[in-house]
Amino acid sequence: MKARQCGGILTAVWKEPGANLPQDGHVVLCVDDEVVGLQVRKLILERSGYTVLTAHDGPTGLTIFNDKAIDAVVLDYAMPGMHGGEVAAKMREAKPHVPILLLSAYMGLPAEVTRLVNVYMTKGEGAPMLLQKLNALFQN
Repeated sequence: MKARQCGGILTAVWKEPGANLPQDGHVVLCVDDEVVGLQVRKLILERSGYTVLTAHDGPTGLTIFNDKAIDAVVLDYAMPGMHGGEVAAKMREAKPHVPILLLSAYMGLPAEVTRLVNVYMTKGEGAPMLLQKLNALFQN
């Protein structure tokens, strides 16, 4: 684990052995209204070999999702205007084959939301689990 300064906040960046190996050029779209969390997630995924595109809200995420070749999505649930469940539903309509990993600070999201995504995890599970679950999406 390495400590890193990010936007004035000291964060810990977990580094998996072999994490710098290319992930076959996989493009991951991260959607989250929380800027620091989005930047940290981008850094972690890039260090693990992913190409990362980011969006600060649901509508922007949908535009990028529809316009670009996206291999997977890491999506926050609680966002103003359009929550992650609404975004996931629209993504499923447009490109049903693209895996979606939903992140939330909350436990026990409604089943109609979790059914829309491939993986649901809480933000408290941390970077190692995020990488493990994202990597597993590409193995299936």
